[in-house]
Amino acid sequence: MRILMISDTYFPRISGVATSIRSFRQGLEQLGHQVDLLVPDYDSSTGDDPGIVRIPSRKIRLYPEERLMQPRTLLRSRAKLAARQYDVLHIQTPFVAHYLGNHLARRLKLPVISSYHTYFEAYLGHYYGKIPTRIRQAMVRIPSRQQCAAVDGLIVPSQAMAAVLRNYGVNTPIQVIPTGIRLSPQPHPAEQRVCFRKRHEIAEHRPVLLYAGRIAPEKNIGLLLSMLRQLRQQRPDVLLLLAGDGPARPSLEKEARDTQLTDHVRFLGYLDHLLELPQAYAAADLLVFASETETQGMVLLEALAAGLPVVAVPVMGAADLLHSGMGTRSAPADAGAFARICADILADPNLLEQLSTEARNLAHQWSENIMVTKLADFYLDVIAQKNTVRATGFVDKHKSH
Repeated sequence: MRILMISDTYFPRISGVATSIRSFRQGLEQLGHQVDLLVPDYDSSTGDDPGIVRIPSRKIRLYPEERLMQPRTLLRSRAKLAARQYDVLHIQTPFVAHYLGNHLARRLKLPVISSYHTYFEAYLGHYYGKIPTRIRQAMVRIPSRQQCAAVDGLIVPSQAMAAVLRNYGVNTPIQVIPTGIRLSPQPHPAEQRVCFRKRHEIAEHRPVLLYAGRIAPEKNIGLLLSMLRQLRQQRPDVLLLLAGDGPARPSLEKEARDTQLTDHVRFLGYLDHLLELPQAYAAADLLVFASETETQGMVLLEALAAGLPVVAVPVMGAADLLHSGMGTRSAPADAGAFARICADILADPNLLEQLSTEARNLAHQWSENIMVTKLADFYLDVIAQKNTVRATGFVDKHKSH
């Protein structure tokens, strides 16, 4: 197949969406498919492979990390895109990419699929809490229904996100396909552990908790700080590492200072995804995660693949990973209960070793190869359905996959 993807965000902007796109794109190409990707141009966009097309973009004043693609350049390239004879168009994000993607799909007469990565309704609650709930719901649900109705198939990363869209009244066929993890032998994890701890001056046997992700209100990191204060009563030497950056960092740093946690919390900033973050996974004893808005939570899967047990709140996408209990423990959104679960695991080296083995076994069930094959099969199903519609004029919007 020849596949055209379009997204409002991609590397060097670090995000779960960018990681998902790269994972699926690379996996599809390994299966022999051709995948072109239309994404914004960033100031530091360099070294792309030939299949990535950068669209001139401008910064968004209130969100300087993001970019807004300029449609004219892309629309002028329509003839060149038509010559590529794509089989399907895959929209990855719901902003400019959605409307440009649908326009191109109509012009190029392509079936169009969209991924619904983000639980926007929950995000609005964190950033615009003063807006009445009914209005916030309408701000998300109405455009979501309209956008979902405009495409031939939907991909969501978790059962919980599929349930959300069905609750919105979406009838477009939905397929649950989480982003898979690329499984490769972790090179010398013991050496990585020692190296990372030595570089960051962390004692060899000090218990270390790790959070990795954006430092933002919706990630509920305040709960982790409250949990840490409780955990210190049983493990006075515990250390929490926060790998990532974002708008909530200044307030969380102040909270750590105000609550005498400065010796027990370290803000590491963004870590290189290929080199430093795997070392952080090897150096930690537990990954802790309190977000209740994740549609999947790729960092949980990465940690499991590295053999790092996970303690997380089992809400939205995290619930799909946590329900088996393999390599994981579910914690309520309560600081005391969360702390007790962490303390029990840290106090039992045999349990830690067992959870580490289970974590790697669970990650194998979420391998990139399995998920990419599901995506390719869904493309073929939607293409066949579209061809049937063209031949007969009948469309069954209630067909499930």
